Amino acid sequence: MHSTKKNLQILFEDNHIIIVNKRAGDITQGDKTGDKPLSDVVKDYIKDKYNKPGNVYLGVVHRLDRPTSGIIIFAKTSKSLERLNKMLRDKTINKTYWAVVKNHPKKEKDTLINFLKKNPKNNKSTAYSKEIEGSKKAILHYKVIKKLDNYCLIEIDLETGRHHQIRTQLSTIGSPIKGDLKYGFDRSNKDGSIHLHARKINFIHPVSKENINIIAPTPKEVIWNACN
Repeated sequence: MHSTKKNLQILFEDNHIIIVNKRAGDITQGDKTGDKPLSDVVKDYIKDKYNKPGNVYLGVVHRLDRPTSGIIIFAKTSKSLERLNKMLRDKTINKTYWAVVKNHPKKEKDTLINFLKKNPKNNKSTAYSKEIEGSKKAILHYKVIKKLDNYCLIEIDLETGRHHQIRTQLSTIGSPIKGDLKYGFDRSNKDGSIHLHARKINFIHPVSKENINIIAPTPKEVIWNACN
């Protein structure tokens, strides 16, 4: 289930950045599993496409959890990486996510504010209603955009980017994401994915200053197909 150059879905590319639709199961950067990360697949693609000798520069701007799909931006130059990193810090990159959850939230739309604390031992975050030592404030806005037979589709705008933020906060209101055993869903998806997808991104290009607005197609799968 790992991406190769053949099934790399490129949503946008110019001299400075490349935006890819990550498949669930791909890792963004190398980790202890030793599996080939998406960053290496993209490097191979650039090397082949432009016949580049030697090493290809590719900056990882942000990451997505392994079981999550959707939009990832990579920087092709150190200049664009530096600027994109600043834009992330300044919160001028707007990201919208889709999540398929069980249990319709009590409110059609709401803002969730929690304090999240990450436990590195089990790679899991816990949400608290008040600040505790080592916790970080997490804010997201959601609205229900479609009701399915057994699930509902929620659109999420993130105000902060914390570890497993969407997964933790949605499970706190009793609406865990489909397939997300770690945060309270009752069974896993066959392919190990969870129904969380980085759907849209909007920002001003760090070099050309044009407005970039990208939508990533959802994975081809029964429940996702019902969402579109």
